[in-house]
Amino acid sequence: MRDAVTSLIKNYDVTGRYLDRNAIDQLKSYFETGSTRVQAATVINANAAALVKQAGSQLFSDLPELIRPGGNAYTTRRYAACLRDMDYYLRYATYALVAGSTDVLDERVLQGLRETYNSLSVPIGPTVVGIGILKDMVKGTVEAAGIQPGDWLDEPFDHMIRELAETDV
Repeated sequence: MRDAVTSLIKNYDVTGRYLDRNAIDQLKSYFETGSTRVQAATVINANAAALVKQAGSQLFSDLPELIRPGGNAYTTRRYAACLRDMDYYLRYATYALVAGSTDVLDERVLQGLRETYNSLSVPIGPTVVGIGILKDMVKGTVEAAGIQPGDWLDEPFDHMIRELAETDV
């Protein structure tokens, strides 16, 4: 797993170049938002259980067919698995937020996820909807804590949504 700094340096090292103005600006941005990203992660961590529970409630309210007989979250075991997965996405989004890089999402979450879900007949569309709900709830919680969210807060969630790229529900 790499953070924004090691990813940037690796890319310049591979090409044998010195850091240019663009690289320096990227590093400045990373360090300028560093304490804010850590504060946001602290707020998310403190509220993770409530965020997952609320996001699950909203997901099942928006898509009630998921919890009806035959739905993918029907039965206590499947319902719990859905919430477990939402917690997993939130936790890894927090790691990516602190790292300033989505590499951890690619390495630990997204690689093989589509194939796994397809093999288990888990629909990906509702997963994408759930990640979007988590994103909105995280933004609201972070703002309520007095932290001004920026693109850095959206990026981990947007990356997962973009990579899963199936919104048919």
